[in-house]
Amino acid sequence: MTTPLQVTSARLRLPVTETDHARGPADAAVTIVEYGDYQCRFCGAAYANLAEVLRQRGDTVRLVYRHFPIANVHPYAESAAEAAEAAGRRGRFWEMHDWLYQHQDQLDPVHLSLGVEQLGLPPDDVDTEVGGHAHADRVRRDFVGGIRSGVTGTPTLFVNDVRHEGGYDVAELLAAVDTAATP
Repeated sequence: MTTPLQVTSARLRLPVTETDHARGPADAAVTIVEYGDYQCRFCGAAYANLAEVLRQRGDTVRLVYRHFPIANVHPYAESAAEAAEAAGRRGRFWEMHDWLYQHQDQLDPVHLSLGVEQLGLPPDDVDTEVGGHAHADRVRRDFVGGIRSGVTGTPTLFVNDVRHEGGYDVAELLAAVDTAATP
């Protein structure tokens, strides 16, 4: 006797909490959770498209960002994630997040420190935190949560807790948001 193949959608295993980094209204009809890597060029493309989705559906969408640095491919991804967390500790996560995606080719320690300084953050303090891996537990928690949710690469998006299997161009993302927002 054989068992029929059962296909199930991958689901977000760790629910969004107040400790997550989120943009958009907390009561938004649609929550997109992105697992991303600051050095991944595909995440860079998704970054611009997600920004456009937020612009067009700002009252409907909340974006949550979780770290998924693929360190064996992207040598600066973990330190970039930790720098974002250091900025977040100072209430500036999204500014650092944006800078990292807008300067993906400048994530080495020297340029990263310059970026921190450009944002008006204390470069010596942030460098010390990144060098001492003060935020590694947070980055690791996001990564492990991604693994538990079936994330194998970046970017991986979940729309209202269900893995988005489509592409991440603006039209596809808007269609996914509009479908998820419809009761």
